[in-house]
Amino acid sequence: MPNLELPPDLRPHPTDSEPFRLLLSCAGRRVELLQAFRSAAERLGMPIEILAADASDLAPAMYMADRSFIVPPVADDAFIPRLLEIVRGERVNMLIPLLDTELLKLSAAREDFLRAGCLAVVSSRRVVETCRDKIETYRFLTAAGIDTPNTWTWEAAIRLSEHRFPYFMKPRCGSASRASFKIRTLEHLRALGGIVPDPIVQEFVEGHEHTLDVYTGLDGRPRCAVPRRRIEVRGGEVVKACVVKDPRLIDTGMRVAAALGECVGVITIQLILTADGRTPVIEVNPRFGGGVPLSIHAGADFPAWLLGAALGREPPIAADGYRNGECMLRYDQSVFTHLGHPELSDTAGA
Repeated sequence: MPNLELPPDLRPHPTDSEPFRLLLSCAGRRVELLQAFRSAAERLGMPIEILAADASDLAPAMYMADRSFIVPPVADDAFIPRLLEIVRGERVNMLIPLLDTELLKLSAAREDFLRAGCLAVVSSRRVVETCRDKIETYRFLTAAGIDTPNTWTWEAAIRLSEHRFPYFMKPRCGSASRASFKIRTLEHLRALGGIVPDPIVQEFVEGHEHTLDVYTGLDGRPRCAVPRRRIEVRGGEVVKACVVKDPRLIDTGMRVAAALGECVGVITIQLILTADGRTPVIEVNPRFGGGVPLSIHAGADFPAWLLGAALGREPPIAADGYRNGECMLRYDQSVFTHLGHPELSDTAGA
């Protein structure tokens, strides 16, 4: 289990003159999550400053933070040094990454942030590597005795002596449902193998897709799992969902987090609930999911729990202390700003 806690002499003691400083990296469109942390701090009576970092000045969350910072793209070697520069210069207490592609770099640098007095809320490198690679995820879940669809590399799927269509194809290290396809024929399988980057092929499982937000705190111990039934998805992110307090889903989510063992913060697990009651896990992402505001609204107060844990005030957590049947129906809302220059960034913020 990880021991991601600041020593007492570095632990923040927020006051009106020295607030708790939270940095959201790759902040993108995560305005609701930013607002949830601000609201949690207010309920705790905790002065807070929320900082946002992103590679684009078109990321909406940048304009909802107290201060914002442009950083290099995640793939750039300067990404981590720039974040560390912000952490030291702004005396940041906690950093929360919000994009899959930054997790590996941040997990490798977690001790550097800790030495700078900042808790980087990211799971261990082993967990991130296991979850980022969908073949490794399949191998891990299978070895742990957790139900998961059969999964092959594209090359191995082509060589199967007998095919049972349909399949599901997606990138081995992809995210946000990009380049994902339902495969119905061998010709389709062969053709898309040259289009999808580093493709994997999964057994297609019929049923209702659910996402679980599992809170593992700073010590990797799962304490609460909130299942959300995905009703409608747009661009890989859920726009309509409903909390379903189903013991089968909850048990599966807790087992996955416990088996991984070195998770930190909130992890997101996607699974299918089949007609015969199976709960095969199709994906694990060790970060806050895009639909997590629904779980927070339903009573799983992840922001307050994390802020409390960072201060050494481990909060009491009821594993089922959230409301069943709460639903989220998202709509578009605009952020208006004047950038002051005619040239737009190449990226629009995740």
